[in-house]
Amino acid sequence: MTLFAKETFAVVDLETTGTQREEDNHIIQFGCAIIKNMKVVKTYSFMINPHRDIPLAIQNLTHIHNSDVAQQKDFSYYAPKIIAILKDAVFVAHNVNFDLPFLNYELVQHGYEALTNRAIDTVELAKIAFPTLPSYKLTDLTNQLNIPHLNPHKADSDAYGTAVLLLKIINKLETLPQATLNTLSSLAHGLIRDTSWIFTTIADELRLTKRPLGKNYVQVRNIILQKQQTKIPEHSNGSNASFPLSNKAKHQLFKGKINYRQPQVDLINQINQFIKNPDQRALLVEAPNGTGKTFSYLFAYSYHLYTSRKLVVATPTKVLQDQIITQEIPQLLKVTDLDLTAEVVKSSSHYLDLDGFYQSLYQGTPNKMTLVLQMRILVWLTETKTGDLDELQLTNYKAPLFVQIAHPGDARVGSSFAKVDFWNLARQKQEEADILITNHAYLANHYNDTIWGQNPYLVIDEAHRFVDNVINSRNDSFQFESLWGVLNHLRNLLFYAEDSVFNQYGNDVSVNFLLEKLDPAILDLIHVINQLQRILFAQNEQAVNKNILPNGNLLLSFEGTDLFASESQFLPKLGEFQRKLEDVRQQTNAILFKLYNETDNSGLERDAVLSELTDQIDRLDFYITKSYQLSDILHTKEVLTQEGFLLTLTNPQDPLSVNLSWMTLDASSELKQIYARFDHLCFVSATLTNDNDFSFTIKQLALTDLHPEKFIGSSTFKLDQHLQVLAVKDFPAIDTPQYDQQLANILENDLSQKSHILVLMTNLDKIKEVFSAILNSPNLRDFEILAQGVSGSNNRITKRFAIAQKAILIGADSFWEGIDFHECRIDLVIAAKLPFESPDQPEVRLRQRQLQKKGINVFQNDTMPRAIIRFKQGMGRLIRGEKDHGQFLILDSRIWSKDYGKVFLNAIPITTRKILIKDLRNKLDNYDN
Repeated sequence: MTLFAKETFAVVDLETTGTQREEDNHIIQFGCAIIKNMKVVKTYSFMINPHRDIPLAIQNLTHIHNSDVAQQKDFSYYAPKIIAILKDAVFVAHNVNFDLPFLNYELVQHGYEALTNRAIDTVELAKIAFPTLPSYKLTDLTNQLNIPHLNPHKADSDAYGTAVLLLKIINKLETLPQATLNTLSSLAHGLIRDTSWIFTTIADELRLTKRPLGKNYVQVRNIILQKQQTKIPEHSNGSNASFPLSNKAKHQLFKGKINYRQPQVDLINQINQFIKNPDQRALLVEAPNGTGKTFSYLFAYSYHLYTSRKLVVATPTKVLQDQIITQEIPQLLKVTDLDLTAEVVKSSSHYLDLDGFYQSLYQGTPNKMTLVLQMRILVWLTETKTGDLDELQLTNYKAPLFVQIAHPGDARVGSSFAKVDFWNLARQKQEEADILITNHAYLANHYNDTIWGQNPYLVIDEAHRFVDNVINSRNDSFQFESLWGVLNHLRNLLFYAEDSVFNQYGNDVSVNFLLEKLDPAILDLIHVINQLQRILFAQNEQAVNKNILPNGNLLLSFEGTDLFASESQFLPKLGEFQRKLEDVRQQTNAILFKLYNETDNSGLERDAVLSELTDQIDRLDFYITKSYQLSDILHTKEVLTQEGFLLTLTNPQDPLSVNLSWMTLDASSELKQIYARFDHLCFVSATLTNDNDFSFTIKQLALTDLHPEKFIGSSTFKLDQHLQVLAVKDFPAIDTPQYDQQLANILENDLSQKSHILVLMTNLDKIKEVFSAILNSPNLRDFEILAQGVSGSNNRITKRFAIAQKAILIGADSFWEGIDFHECRIDLVIAAKLPFESPDQPEVRLRQRQLQKKGINVFQNDTMPRAIIRFKQGMGRLIRGEKDHGQFLILDSRIWSKDYGKVFLNAIPITTRKILIKDLRNKLDNYDN
């Protein structure tokens, strides 16, 4: 296509001394790539003297130093040249609202007129054209799209990379179906500056060619979708094949497909024997990372999937689910030639609701974030075969649009999109599948779902995390302050807003009667809420733990029987609260019904009020449900003793700032209910034992009554040829300034030969301190430095770490054991401290208190086993497979000085090398396997 053949694009990138142009910041490099006839024909690069020092952070980022610009001409010299270069060209930049205003500011300051060129932004264009990429930073885009980009953060290189990116974007947009282009063009007017011009030009020009819709597409209204496979092919469920009993038969089967590894075959045989034995219900498998345990259990179970019997696999993370479905299952089918299908099972909210999305396109002017998201989805719909919103690789789903476009999970009948509804299609495929992959939390909340079929098998992968995930799925809260807000908003909607029900319909006698009855009912309900809050606040002396949070909130931890003693007035008052809340909800609903059916005033104001009232009733329903959940817990003493409760006070002195949340401390009963739904349960992890003993895990997983079989697998390769463990003997004592200083010193000075470093800590506040200490270090200028609680969500941090060429990630908690880094290899893990849980955490304090009441030695039977499993998991971040190599560095000298240090040392599968600080850099630099 040559739609833009006559256009000249000037793709500009500036390097500056800082982002605030009015605070004595100036351009230090101007880069520009010229596109003519859709080819890059020329590039420019001017180094510019800013007549001020370049901040260290900018020097680290751009590699432009004061000496590079000291002898250069200043902006007044280059201004005429820049104006001439940009004359009559379309101005393009990656974040045009930075580069163009900054350049115009400099021009005006030097007596020239501001540029008025047509200006377009490649960030927005890239997001829309390539909707499933994990990042839209220029360096990431050039890597992902194979664009030459030799010197990131140098203006000339960035400008060239952006120019090639623009060409790729235009080429992609020109291939889109016409109906998609038409809708994109109609939405694009809200994009940055003149970016919409790209869409309108392509849509208008291609409309003249009358292109037929491709055979792989289907059009519903003006939405273009990939054609979906709605008819699931019949298959034999593998019943014609039999498990290869002998190792020789397996060797023959594996030949030319995967390596035959005896430890893996031993694991397969063990699982197969377990499945065949009708008297065995549970199997615990500890198998080292890289031994192919996922393939092993899939292989063993797959030969038993006949007469519609399914295998359910539950994992803790989406990454692991994706790995199983995209890598492990295809490999299984290639090796076995079995006729099996597999599907991922997740909640309906992960799927796009086409009805909701279609309606969203015609509901007024959206904000910029929503607009770009809508346009991304339109392009994505021409590509996706599932409608799974996870494919968009967003780091959060908090945009208001998701409330409307996330599928609610109902069966669509009669809508325009019923035949192509993604959720219906997903359920249909799941019904037909032999292997279902889900996550721990979904399984915990939906174990009675019919989707699992009759008498299904169950594998819990990463089983060391299953209990915590079940517990977290059960935790909940009652936010009294939020309910206050709902009720106050409802009163405003009914009485005080300019377009309130009273102001619109107060002259209607029947409506006025209902309003006069409802207002005192709402005020009475608020009074009862305050009484509940005061009852809870009065128990503050019974708290087993008190914490002041960083935001100033006071957090009080309670055992259920302390907070809600038998003589407590809370339960009867909760019953009164429920009755009054139900009454307010019914009265509000009566007003809504009246307005719907008996008022003749139609129009936008009426529709807006009806919509708002409906929304408030939904919120009241939510709190009614929460209150009955709380009631159920408080009415059953056995359940109450298994729950911990937290009071959060947004103002520690004010009883009316109390909010309540609760957490399960003992999930045994829930776990047993889950297990009863499945057959031949296999629990798999690299870390289930302490000193080859499964006792802690058996108790944690509530498996004692099932008398589980146990198996410890062997590594399929020599671990000491892949892993080196170093432990510093003379590191400063923890919780001293010298410790913090020495850690920062190592990160700044000893990591030059590494690419991906994971620093595991135990305190989020310390993470921020370390991050601040090393952020602007010149020695780390090539590293992207990421920190939990500082650099965004854990999901975003993980993605950035995987994408970056060189990165340091500082994390705690889930980064020890809950985050998967399958997409990038880590070559150094630093265990800053031994991973003991903080006793100040409410859930830890409450759990340990329960154990103490039972006469159990908390440190020996809970603290140490948990720390050892987390420690082994931290080490496991390194070696995920046979191709991985790396070093595990332990800085906590307690591993040498304390008696419990020996337990940690025994948990390390290879010999630990004791080193001194002075030898550390040499050991890190010269590690080479």
